[in-house]
Amino acid sequence: MAEASTRAGEKAPVHMEVLAAALRLCGPDDWMFRPIQIVRALSHRNESSVRTHVVSRCCVNAPENHDHRLPYFRRVRRGVYEIMPDFRRTPPGETPCSAPGSVAAPLDDYGAAPPSAIHAVITRSEDWYVAECLEAAVVTQGRTFDETLGNLRDALELHLDVEECARIGLPPNPRLVVSYETSVFASQCPA
Repeated sequence: MAEASTRAGEKAPVHMEVLAAALRLCGPDDWMFRPIQIVRALSHRNESSVRTHVVSRCCVNAPENHDHRLPYFRRVRRGVYEIMPDFRRTPPGETPCSAPGSVAAPLDDYGAAPPSAIHAVITRSEDWYVAECLEAAVVTQGRTFDETLGNLRDALELHLDVEECARIGLPPNPRLVVSYETSVFASQCPA
């Protein structure tokens, strides 16, 4: 299993911590989880980074707007993911709930407190900025970041009404939390 740290005082990459947290949460009978479970398990990490890793970077059936994806998870339905068979394992002699540092709880327990925000990730792809919403089925684009953000707000306003917000567990007037994702190396960024 991936360890939380690689050397004394040095943190493991986010993707390794995300996988380790998912393995602690899941078990032989049920390999499914919600992103909020991983966010809560990794409260020392940036919430947006953890969410992005779960729903995009580490998800085999995420939209193809990332250069590299790890085959850790698969989206089963809106808001529910499963660990892929190649990564399903529990340390010998441990049940997922008895693992040290386990924060396991039934899937429904985490749904009791509804999220107060809709999260979206904006990435740049050639001459376009692409925005993908994580809680609602909304994807849009624009030529500039500001245009994309405006298009995202318009699309969410058209897609969501008070009833739809209640149906997916959001308050009537949710906040919009946007993360911008880009490559660290300038040579890989579009001109």
